[in-house]
Amino acid sequence: MYAKAYKYRWQYLMILPGVVLLFLFHYVPMAGIQVAFRDFQIGSSIWSSPWVGMDNFAFLGEEQFWTVVRNTLYISVLKFFFGFPAPILLALMINEVTHSAFRRFVQSVSYLPHFFSWIVVAYILQAFLTLDGGLVNQAVTAAGAEPIFFLGSTEWFRPVVIASGLWKETGWNTILYLAAITTIDPQLYEAAKVEGAGKLAQIRHITLPGIMPTISIVLILSIPSLITVGMDQIYPLMNSANMEVADVLDTYVLRSGLQQGYFGMATAVGLLSSVISLVLVVTTNQLSRRMNGEGLW
Repeated sequence: MYAKAYKYRWQYLMILPGVVLLFLFHYVPMAGIQVAFRDFQIGSSIWSSPWVGMDNFAFLGEEQFWTVVRNTLYISVLKFFFGFPAPILLALMINEVTHSAFRRFVQSVSYLPHFFSWIVVAYILQAFLTLDGGLVNQAVTAAGAEPIFFLGSTEWFRPVVIASGLWKETGWNTILYLAAITTIDPQLYEAAKVEGAGKLAQIRHITLPGIMPTISIVLILSIPSLITVGMDQIYPLMNSANMEVADVLDTYVLRSGLQQGYFGMATAVGLLSSVISLVLVVTTNQLSRRMNGEGLW
């Protein structure tokens, strides 16, 4: 073992900074999990705060918490239902484009929104959807209809979140699938053409099976998002008018911990979410391995 370590000493030295950063920023902070079981207050240390056992988990009996859970699951399921297949379909369509210049243009345009922060996207949405002077409401008013308060409506908030998420991330998420498509042997397509298979048949019997391992891995990695919807997207769009449907676990933790000072309860919510995410990842990995033999481990 020592001989092997010495042989690859320079490789180990190259990855050492990454390992140290991983340890410092991912494992050392795990000591803070104990805040979920302590009465922690600003000004005191974690180690000196008194133990309170499961008292910080009293939120499990509050109706507001379960309303937040329902909002989280509702938005996350919709995002997963529309967001997971969208980049696969876009990658398949881009792959069928034969004109190289047009293909590069489509890829560049679809990738670009990923580099906008959600704050910028929120300002763009406000410019388009605001009640007074928004471009969409100007078109609605010109058509003779009443303007719609998109960002302050409980009916329109979720569609806006789903649509903005698709616009921002679908193009970027196609990168993995396009890379996976390039690894498929072109001779398979040539043989399929000789057999008389059309484009749809080639996609169904060659392209999709060829990228199925990548789809499986992305599916496993996407499952934890069912618990963490994404505060960076939700929070800039949240206001008092749409709070009823916009308040999710991430914003609930932010409000309880930083704004109201309930650090123990906020940590308890985060710990519970992490445990559920871990269970979902392990379960999905096992199901994936049983169904198609592919998994993360």
